[in-house]
Amino acid sequence: MTLDPDDADDESADDVESQGRLRPTSGASLAVIGAVGLLLGWLMRPVAVRLTGTAPMVTWVQALALVFVAAALGYIAWNTWQTIQVHRLRLAGGQAVSRLVLARACALVGALVAGFYAGYGITWLGDVSVLANSRLLRCGVAAVGGLLVMVASLFLERACRVPPEAPGA
Repeated sequence: MTLDPDDADDESADDVESQGRLRPTSGASLAVIGAVGLLLGWLMRPVAVRLTGTAPMVTWVQALALVFVAAALGYIAWNTWQTIQVHRLRLAGGQAVSRLVLARACALVGALVAGFYAGYGITWLGDVSVLANSRLLRCGVAAVGGLLVMVASLFLERACRVPPEAPGA
């Protein structure tokens, strides 16, 4: 990342660059991505019905795959936390960067997917069709799975932080 020389007033960005530090994923970016997912999910049913004549099915495989991904990310986060924060060991440079990139990408995708399935599920509220309740339940599980992916990813991002040096070390 490079800074514009005319941007000397922005000391926080200068401090971040000179110290080689990254800011954590912001809650605002996650909220915006989640809102975009919510809108896309809400639009999915009417667009699909107009184009194909039927609404897409949400299967248990889709919903439970998100829960599985969240569990895998949670394990990686816990393992990383133990290595860096508890045992005070260092990861190889490539490993640390890979985990941080994975965490950031999955946090954003988790927010998008959670919003998408929540939006799609909302379209089934109050519907009296035979499949409405099962689609609503599966959408709910998938939305929770997306939230779990996001939370596990944020924990992984937090686990990647290098602890401050102990005084006298």
